[in-house]
Amino acid sequence: MKLSKLASEIAESPTLALNEEARILRERGEPVIHLGIGEPKNKTPINAILSSAAKLTSGEVKYTPADGTLALKKAIIRYTEDNYNRLAAPENVIVTNGAKQSLFNIFFSILNPQDEVIVLAPYWVSYPEIIKMCYGVPVIVTPEDGTFTPRFEDIERSVTSYTRAIIVNSPNNPSGAIYPPELIEKLVDFCERKGIYLVCDDIYHRLTFDRNVAVPAYNFTKRDVENTNVIVINGVAKLYGMTGFRVGWVIAPRELVRVMTNVTAQTTSGVSPVSQSAAEGALNGLQSVIEALRLQIENNRNVLLQEMKTFNGARLIEPKGTFYALPDLRAFNNNSVELSRFLLKKAMVVTVPGKEFGMEGHIRISFSGTVKDVTEGIARIKWALDPTSPNEIYIGEKKMIRDWM
Repeated sequence: MKLSKLASEIAESPTLALNEEARILRERGEPVIHLGIGEPKNKTPINAILSSAAKLTSGEVKYTPADGTLALKKAIIRYTEDNYNRLAAPENVIVTNGAKQSLFNIFFSILNPQDEVIVLAPYWVSYPEIIKMCYGVPVIVTPEDGTFTPRFEDIERSVTSYTRAIIVNSPNNPSGAIYPPELIEKLVDFCERKGIYLVCDDIYHRLTFDRNVAVPAYNFTKRDVENTNVIVINGVAKLYGMTGFRVGWVIAPRELVRVMTNVTAQTTSGVSPVSQSAAEGALNGLQSVIEALRLQIENNRNVLLQEMKTFNGARLIEPKGTFYALPDLRAFNNNSVELSRFLLKKAMVVTVPGKEFGMEGHIRISFSGTVKDVTEGIARIKWALDPTSPNEIYIGEKKMIRDWM
């Protein structure tokens, strides 16, 4: 069988692969704890359910405009004004099948073969692969000072005549870091001077802790939405816990939105009207659901920090947002893939190797689930790795004895 060279070189999604492995183990009755998935455990907001149900009961579930329904666009415009203090026109908005399609359509629309995109490590696993799928070249910039925040000087040094965009994800998946306003300001100014795009993946922008704020890039430009080099991506998956509805959106200059609309029209045709109605309901409904989810996740983060204090050999930079932590476990194994496999085999805990995020020797832990999952999951990881932890532990109903140290 002959396959496309480009498609064959695209890496498998590690999170989806781990989800499948965890599902198989659970079906066998194994007491697996899943700390790998970025999915809140809350129920779908009632306004989203009622809005999508109304669309279904109407029986009018037909094609929608490729760039999204006008009703949802109006809700997105209002959300943008409320949260970014920026006015957008309907022509500046495109609705997509999740923020992942937003990213793909942006890069497909702005990249020519061998054009470069600056990717700041640690990065979400799909960034480099999506760029490659659009015939672009990801250029990774990694912090060299032990933090999760690259220096502006290193980013600037990585820009060439082929650079078309810099992608910023703050709060950051997988580290939970929030980039300082000074860095965002420098990036906005630099991109507008150089005529390159600053692609802001803001999917976690309101999931922050300890009164920290992820300052929007829009704050540092005097240009309007139509004329700025800032592109903003958002969606309902994380803030409202609506991962399965697959609704994201992009705020961008209308010419880019027009091209992205053509791309959508020739690929997916658009987003399900039922999902769009659900997103509209969430955006127009009570916004206290976001704060309730944020408080729950912040509590989980605090529990994680407390548990990690007694983890000898692990180094953790405190997450300021999202629902991820990226502990440094190089004291136990430099190979994060081996480490994650070991933890799944011995401790029945799913984590994601840091290598997938450009941070070898780390593992990503999601604390988006329950407090019980966090406490028991970290206890199992400590038992498997930390020689100062108790030698015996119960995993499910089975008493386990550590015999590899």
